[in-house]
Amino acid sequence: MNAAARKGGGRAPAPAVVLVLVAVGAFLISYNLFAMVLRGGAGAGTARGRDPVVPMPEWMRAAGAAGGGRRRPFHVALTATDSAYSRWQCRVMYYWYKRMQARPEGADMGGFTRVLHSGKPDSLMDEIPTFVVDPLPDGKDQGYVVLNRPWAFVQWLQKAKIEEEYIMMAEPDHILVKPLPNLAHDNDPAAFPFFYITPSEHENILRKYYPKERGPVTNIDPIGNSPVIIKKTMLEKITPTWMNVSLQMKEDKETDKAFGWVLEMYAYAVASALHGVQHILRKDFMVQPPFDTKLGKTFIIHFTYGCDYTLKGVLTYGKIGEWRFDKRTYQDRPPPRNLTLPPPGVPESVVTLVKMVNEASANLPGWDGGR
Repeated sequence: MNAAARKGGGRAPAPAVVLVLVAVGAFLISYNLFAMVLRGGAGAGTARGRDPVVPMPEWMRAAGAAGGGRRRPFHVALTATDSAYSRWQCRVMYYWYKRMQARPEGADMGGFTRVLHSGKPDSLMDEIPTFVVDPLPDGKDQGYVVLNRPWAFVQWLQKAKIEEEYIMMAEPDHILVKPLPNLAHDNDPAAFPFFYITPSEHENILRKYYPKERGPVTNIDPIGNSPVIIKKTMLEKITPTWMNVSLQMKEDKETDKAFGWVLEMYAYAVASALHGVQHILRKDFMVQPPFDTKLGKTFIIHFTYGCDYTLKGVLTYGKIGEWRFDKRTYQDRPPPRNLTLPPPGVPESVVTLVKMVNEASANLPGWDGGR
């Protein structure tokens, strides 16, 4: 630039790099404000509450998919017992985990651990990576076996060497239908929103564990502990609270009656809120047949419900069908190989579930022996 130009008092155009930095700064400020509103910050959520399902912003989804060339591996952990019922589900789950992990898109899928809370090794130690922990003291679970889940995670996180930065909490009755990327984003864990976890409808009960001074009850996400992808450091802080809240809820007759078999799920949601943790709620995390009929872009089939149909493909939920698949039929043995496929008209999610169980059982050794 010549002397005359400088003397004229006009400012020279800003260098391109400065303009880029200003634009990036403006974007980050805008995003922080946007995220604050989504998460109920700056008073936005205290008066009106917040939408219980906060989808991942499209830019974040794209960034997660691209990954910037950097893997963000997560370690899969599921809790299990040594019962035949638990073993066959774990075998199917692990079979499909390995299949999906081996695909190019499975780069984020790291190690795998079955956290066995029976207190002693079982017959699957050589087939599935397993870490044995102690169950709760006799009588402490009051017949509610999943009360052992938070205690199992406390022990595993304290004693095991886990290389990955993130943990995915899963369950034996999860089947991966495609490779799973890391859906969490830094300190924002990802979870599936359950339609039957409704904190706002149980505020009077939840205030026993999440007092008013902590904030609105809408801070409690409509989730359980699984499926969840979360930073290991965050989970290490949440799990002792999760365990203690679970035990307190079980010992309280009103809470136990209101929450029943989902009590431990509410306990995880409350424990997360107590630590100021809220989750990105991903409806595409999984489907639950027979109510979710299409797979769409989902990652997991959760086969917790029985699937009953007439031979014309009509759902008869609540009534044993002419054709059925219900995991509870196989409490003391695995399902037979080559299960009969559903009749025409049964939705895609159920057909895929049965086909995937059949493929796993056909390829796993010692299946009929109930290993």
